[in-house]
Amino acid sequence: MMAVATVTQIGTNRRWVMLALGVFAQGTSAVVSSGTPFLLPALTERGMSLATAGLLVAMPMVGMVFALIPWGYVVDRVGEHKVLVTGCALMCVAAAAAATVTNYVALGILLLAAGLGAASTNSASGRVIAGWFPPEQRGLAMGIRQSAQPLGVAIAALTVPTIAAAHGFSTAMLVPAIMGGLAAVGCLVGIVDPPRPALTTTERPANPYRGDSTLWRIHGVSVLLVIPQATVWTFALLWLHRDAGLSLPVAGVLVTATQFLGAAARIGAGMWSDRVGSRLRPLRTVAVAAVVAMVALAVTAGLHWWWMALPVLAAASAITVADNGLAFTAVAEIAGPFWSGRGLGVQNTGQHLAMAAVAPLFGALITAAGFPAAFLAAAVTAAAAVPLVPRDRQH
Repeated sequence: MMAVATVTQIGTNRRWVMLALGVFAQGTSAVVSSGTPFLLPALTERGMSLATAGLLVAMPMVGMVFALIPWGYVVDRVGEHKVLVTGCALMCVAAAAAATVTNYVALGILLLAAGLGAASTNSASGRVIAGWFPPEQRGLAMGIRQSAQPLGVAIAALTVPTIAAAHGFSTAMLVPAIMGGLAAVGCLVGIVDPPRPALTTTERPANPYRGDSTLWRIHGVSVLLVIPQATVWTFALLWLHRDAGLSLPVAGVLVTATQFLGAAARIGAGMWSDRVGSRLRPLRTVAVAAVVAMVALAVTAGLHWWWMALPVLAAASAITVADNGLAFTAVAEIAGPFWSGRGLGVQNTGQHLAMAAVAPLFGALITAAGFPAAFLAAAVTAAAAVPLVPRDRQH
C-alpha cells in the first residue's frame, strides 16, 4: 500500500524530518558514486592495474547515468516512498556483496548495481521536497538537499581511504553498505508520498515538454554550467600542487574546504530564490557570476598572482555549484507532480554526462595549453548559458 497523506496531515516538523532523510539518502548516493575513486590505492595495492582499477571505480557512476531517467519514470508511476526504500536497499546489498568478492568481473557488476540503486535518490528525494514544502520554503529545502552531494564526497574522502589503508578494501566497502541500510530503514519509516492532484481514469497529465522549451532550456543551462563546476572540482588539487606549489596534504585540505563552501552556496542560493519568489532570476545572476569567477581564475592563474588566485578559487568553487539547487527546484516546479520524476532524471543525466566529458577533454586542453586556458574555456561555456536561462512565466 502506498504511503500517502494530505498536506494537513503532515506537520512542519515531519517535513524537515523527511528532508533530513532525503539528504542522508542523497549523501549515501554520493558516497557510492563519487567515493569509489578513493579506493584506487587499495585496489592497486592488491595487484590490480591502474587501468582496471579505474574502470571498476567508474562502474557506480555508469550505473547511475543509465538509471536516472528510468528511476524518474518509476517515481512518477509508483511514488517516492517505494523508490527510495528500494534504491537504498539495493545500494546496501550491492555494496555489502562487493565487500565479499575477489573476482574482478563480479566486483564490477556489483559496483554497477550499487550505482543503479544510488540513482534512485536523485528524482525521489527531490520530488519529496517539491511535494511537501511550500514555495516560500522550497528553495531553502532544495538547497539543503543539494548540499548532500559535496557533504557525501567529504564523508567518503574522510573515511573510505583511511579505512581501506588500515583494514583493506572489503572493510571500506562496508561504509556505503551500512549507510545504504540505514537510509533504507529511515525512508521506510519516515518518508510519506506527497499528495498529487486526482486524475480520472481517462485523463492523462499534460506533457510539460510539448510545445514549450522552458524545461529543455533549463536542462541546457545546467549542462553548460556544470562544466565550470566539474573543471574546478576535477583539476583544483592538481593545479594547486603543480602550479601553485602547495603540498598535496595542504592542497587536499583546501579542496575539502571548498566542498563545504559549495554546500553553503547551494543553501544560500535556495534561500535567495525563496526571498525573491523566483528560481530563474537568481539562476541567471549565478551564471553571470560564474563567468566572472572563471575569467578571474584564468587571469590570476596565468599571471601567477597566487595571493589572489587562491581566494578566487574558493569563490569560484562556491559560485559554480550555486546553480544546481535553483535549476533542480525549477524543473520540479515546472514539470509538475506527474512529470517531475522524469524531468529531474533528464536534468541529472545531462549533468553527469557533461561532467564525465570534462576530465578527458579539459585534461587534454591543460596538457596542450595549461590550466589558465582550461579555466577560460569553462568561462566561455558559462557565458553561453546566460542568454539560455528562460524568463519567469507570467501567470
